Amino acid sequence: MHNKTITELAKGLREKEFSSVELTQAYLDRINKYQALNCFITVAEDHALEQAKRSDIQLASAGAGLLTGIPIAQKDIFCTQGIKTTCGSKMLDNFIAPYNATVIEKFNTAGAVTLGKLNMDEFAMGSSNETSFYGAVQNPWDTNTVPGGSSGGSAAAVAARLSPAVTGTDTGGSIRQPASLCGITGLKPTYGRVSRYGMIAFASSLDQGGPMARSAEDAAILMQTMAGFDTKDSTSVDREVPNYSAGLNNSLEGLKIGLPKEFFDEGLNSDIASAIEIAVNEYKKLGAEIKEVSLPNMKLAIPAYYVIASAECSANLSRYDGVRFGYRCGDPADLNDLYIRSRGEAFGAEVKRRILMGTYALSAGYYDAYYIKAQKVRRLISGDFSQALSEVDVLMGPVSPTTAFGIGEKTNDPIEMYLADIYTIAVNLAGLPAMSLPAGFANNKPVGLQVIGNYFTEDRLLNIAHQYQQVTGWHQQTPQGFE
Repeated sequence: MHNKTITELAKGLREKEFSSVELTQAYLDRINKYQALNCFITVAEDHALEQAKRSDIQLASAGAGLLTGIPIAQKDIFCTQGIKTTCGSKMLDNFIAPYNATVIEKFNTAGAVTLGKLNMDEFAMGSSNETSFYGAVQNPWDTNTVPGGSSGGSAAAVAARLSPAVTGTDTGGSIRQPASLCGITGLKPTYGRVSRYGMIAFASSLDQGGPMARSAEDAAILMQTMAGFDTKDSTSVDREVPNYSAGLNNSLEGLKIGLPKEFFDEGLNSDIASAIEIAVNEYKKLGAEIKEVSLPNMKLAIPAYYVIASAECSANLSRYDGVRFGYRCGDPADLNDLYIRSRGEAFGAEVKRRILMGTYALSAGYYDAYYIKAQKVRRLISGDFSQALSEVDVLMGPVSPTTAFGIGEKTNDPIEMYLADIYTIAVNLAGLPAMSLPAGFANNKPVGLQVIGNYFTEDRLLNIAHQYQQVTGWHQQTPQGFE
C-alpha cells in the first residue's frame, strides 16, 4: 500500500480493498520500522487510529472526500490541538497546542488522518535538518547525508514511504531544497495563498506553508485542501482558489521557459547542470520554447535575506522568555537571570546566531544601514522577477548547487550552509510560487528542477510538473531498502 498514490489509495478505500484503519496501521508500522531515519518527533498513534475509525464510518456513507481516511504527516511547526508541537526546539519541548492551525483544521475537515509531527530544523532555521533539538534526520537515499532543511523530516518521510504526503514550510527554500535532495515533489505557494495562522513564525513576511508529495498530482490534491483565505491571518489573500487538478493534463505547446543565466554560474555542480539541461530538453519535446533571461540582483539575495529574516526572527522569538511562552530555567536568581538562562539554555546555536544578527540589524544606528537597505534590495529583486516573467511564462533552473551533503559536513561553516539556498531565497523575497520536481540523479543522489511562476499561478506550475512526470519516471524512484 505504501507505494500507491493518494488517488490510488482513495480508490482502494472506496472500493473497500482496505480500511483507513488498516492503511493507517500499515504506515505506523513502517514509521516504527524506520525509526533510525529520525523523521518524526511525535508519532500520534492513538490519535491517528481514532481518526481512521471515524474516517471508515464516513467512507461507509456518501459524504467522503478525496482525502477521507488518507494518512498525512505534518511538519512540527503547525499547532495541532492535543499533540506536542515543538518547532524542533527545546524551548517548546513540553508545549501541547491548545488549538489547531488553520492548515491542520482544513485537513481534519477533509477527513485526513494525522500520523504525527515531523522533525525539522529548530524554528525552521537551517538547510540540513541538523539544528533540531531532536537530532539530525537521515536522507533515505544515503543515510550518511542530510535530507535538506528545514522541512527535512517531511521530505525524508515521503522519500522513505512513511507517509503518502506531508506538509512543509518554506521561508528561504525549506520545501524546495529538501524536496530536491530527497527526490520528491514540493510546492512553495505564493505568499498569502496558504494561511499562516497557527504556523509558528520564523520570518513573518517570508514564511509560507505548502505540500510535499511524490508527484505533482498528489501535491495538487493537498494544495486544494491547504489553500484559501483565512480571516485569522492578516496576510492571507482573499482570492478564489482554482481547481488545481483540473488543468494537470493541459498541453505545454508554446510554453515560454526562461533560464536565468545567474542560475548556471560556476558555483553549480556540473553533474547537476547536466541533469537540468536534460530536463529542459524534455520540455522542448513537449513543445516549450526556451529563452535566456537575467536576474541581475540575485547575487544580493542571500545578504538581503539574512538581514530581513534575522530581524523578523529576533522580533518573533522575543516572546520566548521563560515568562510568556516556552521553557523556563530552574531557580532563577532574579528576572534578568530568568530571561538570560531560559533563552540561553533552550535555544540552539543557529537560532541564537540569527537572533543576534537580527537584533543588531534592528538596533539604533544600524536600522537604516542594514534593515532598510535590505528591504530596498528586496524590491530590486522583485522587480527583476517581474521583468523576467513579462518575457516568459515560467523560469527554470536548479534548486540546489549540490546534491545531498554529508551529515556534519557544513555545520561548522554557517556561510557555506547558507549558500545551499542560493537558488531558492530570491523567490521568497519576491513572494512568488515555485516548485521542485525530481529531475534525475548526480553521483547516485537526487537532483531537483526548480520551476518558478508568477503570482498565484500554482495551477500552471502543477500542470508543468505533471506533464514532465508523464514522460519521465524520476518521481517514481524509491531509495534502496525502502521499496
